[in-house]
Amino acid sequence: MASAEEGGNTANQYIQHHLSNLQLDLSTMEVGGNISGFWVLNLDSLFFSVVLGVFFLVVFRMVAKKVTASEPGKLQTFVEMVHDFTDTQVRDIYHGNSTLIAPLAMTIFVWVFLMNFMDLIPVDALPAAAHAAGIDYLKVVPTTDLNITFGLSLSVFFLMIVYGIKAKGGLGFLKETLTHPFGKWLAPFNFVLFVVETVAKPVSLSLRLFGNLYAGELIFILIAVFTLGAGASLLAVPMFILQILLGLGWAIFHILVITLQAYIFGMLTIVYLSMVQDDH
Repeated sequence: MASAEEGGNTANQYIQHHLSNLQLDLSTMEVGGNISGFWVLNLDSLFFSVVLGVFFLVVFRMVAKKVTASEPGKLQTFVEMVHDFTDTQVRDIYHGNSTLIAPLAMTIFVWVFLMNFMDLIPVDALPAAAHAAGIDYLKVVPTTDLNITFGLSLSVFFLMIVYGIKAKGGLGFLKETLTHPFGKWLAPFNFVLFVVETVAKPVSLSLRLFGNLYAGELIFILIAVFTLGAGASLLAVPMFILQILLGLGWAIFHILVITLQAYIFGMLTIVYLSMVQDDH
């Protein structure tokens, strides 16, 4: 929801630039954009992910230390609403006993929501500020980076394995992978199905979150292209007004998308952790 200020660029260059991460190649220590290789870090995605995670921890810890039952402030009321909501969802979904699950669900929901919320910042605002500071590339929505969403889903994958072994024991967990659902005589086939089913869960989690947020960011960028190179032409004013209206409309709708995707990611994590503890 912003004007495209890079008038010298074509629409394709403008879009490509906004979809490029600020990267660091650890093998050569080269910093730039559109770098390929295994040892390449997306610095902007890592930066915003960590900053938003720290912001979440600081705010919630501050509220927890100053909590009062007599006259709760607006921030405390909001935090309590988030806590009560996630706690209720966990009690309805999770069948095991663990003091980690409710905090985990709240952490995932709030952290993913904050990363998604960056999509509502005008697409040219932070990149323009970064450019003024000498940084040529900046992608501000961490969840439009498949590395971030896949990293989050890998954490879910490892938790599934840990909780499955914790609930059934190492031998019990192994026995289930070899005997479910077709019995011990089809153990190799059962194991293949187990691997496919287990891997599909985190992969679908990461792709769902990435796909929805990437598409949302792309639409904001396409709306910004409306005034690219318009300059002082007669179409500049009506195109700018149309851009504002479309951007505002998409932003209002996108609030639902970013909230829903954070909720889905958090709740499916709890569903998967509950499933691995159930006996088949």
